[in-house]
Amino acid sequence: MNELIIKGNWKEMAGKLKQQFANLTDDDLLFIKGKEEELSGKLQKKLGKTKQEIKNMIEKL
Repeated sequence: MNELIIKGNWKEMAGKLKQQFANLTDDDLLFIKGKEEELSGKLQKKLGKTKQEIKNMIEKL
């Protein structure tokens, strides 16, 4: 299973990601239910990480 699953308070998670990666903007972290793949793609492109790295990062928040 290689799906991005966002649990809990996304605003809190987004804040933590912005602290770790100063180049992320609010638009980069805009989460719309059902658009997890789009969010994952934006983060992959912006951070230069793989889909699995993004998934692992979000799961650790």
